[in-house]
Amino acid sequence: MIVPHNQYAISHEKISINALKVLYRLKKVGYRAYLVGGSVRDLILGKQPKDFDIATNATPEQIRKIFRNCRLVGRRFRLAHIMFRSETIEVATFRGHHQTLEIKKFKNRTDYINQNGMLLCDNIFGSIEEDAQRRDFSINSLYYDVTKFTLYDYTGGLNDLKRGIIRLIGDPETRYREDPIRMLRAIRFSARLNISISFETAEPISRLVKLLYHIPSARLLEEALKLFQTRSGEITYQLLCKYQLFKFLFPPTNSNLEKENYLVKQILIYALASSDRFFKKNMYVHPAFLFSAILWYPLLTRVKNLIQRDNISYTNAFFLAIKDILNQQCKILVIPKRWVILIRDIWQLQLQLSKRQCKIADKLIKQPKFYAAYNLFKLRAKIEKISN
Repeated sequence: MIVPHNQYAISHEKISINALKVLYRLKKVGYRAYLVGGSVRDLILGKQPKDFDIATNATPEQIRKIFRNCRLVGRRFRLAHIMFRSETIEVATFRGHHQTLEIKKFKNRTDYINQNGMLLCDNIFGSIEEDAQRRDFSINSLYYDVTKFTLYDYTGGLNDLKRGIIRLIGDPETRYREDPIRMLRAIRFSARLNISISFETAEPISRLVKLLYHIPSARLLEEALKLFQTRSGEITYQLLCKYQLFKFLFPPTNSNLEKENYLVKQILIYALASSDRFFKKNMYVHPAFLFSAILWYPLLTRVKNLIQRDNISYTNAFFLAIKDILNQQCKILVIPKRWVILIRDIWQLQLQLSKRQCKIADKLIKQPKFYAAYNLFKLRAKIEKISN
């Protein structure tokens, strides 16, 4: 379906020059190529897209022959990355339906879909109409032809965008089973764009949370971090709790929240609000700081339990608790070792920051982790002062 020009506005000035180069090059050699996904959505909303994705009828191997700066990535989803000095443009071939004859190349159904319904291979190519149906949300299924200034909408995405609704294409439970990460993406888009999730799209989420156990740890960590980089951290947290996703992602913190621990809730809100302010200024917030804040009060609870159970000193209990809490958290989100070291340093510095000796203060300030630890200390002071 071609959308009339008077129903949308897209500024070419906001489109990356590198994305335009890729689009024009693919068109020049005879392929169909469109700007697609989040970039089109953001352009229609008047926002500046973070990245630009392209969909084409050229296969990954054909794309590699056209672009010398191309690298093919992915096994489940075969994609082409066109590498430029300042950015990478992702190019995907139109996906087809799994019911097509191409599926015969697999010996068994379990070769491309597991027992939970999750897709193990998606390198089945098709038409632009099929590709639109294969995308996750209708608002991410808009195609823009930069040479003809034409918008294509096959799933009602533009109407959903105007209504402020996130809607999965197809049967929601089936689509979540194909790729459980879509549950986290629904939360992220809802918080970032300040729009609601349709009832049909939201209803299965709480029932299907356990499907996330089957997602590779690296991908799950990447998507979890994106949740807190929306510049709407507090709304994200509330949505995660509403749909039972927070307790899956952060089991140590959730056990404290279930006891209605005021301090746990407040440090989450304050830490996310603080991070949002940095993100809005295009400043970097290290994930280790967020983890150290989210897990701080579960750490203290574990310290208290160890002292009562084993009758050991606070310092010994503190270091044992650090190991226990991080091990428990890493069963779900496998935090990189370099981040674990930084989290440990931030926590250990909390023991020193309350001391007022000048010599200790001078040493602490010179430590590379001091400012991250000091920011956590300030959050704690603000929260604990309010609660007293």
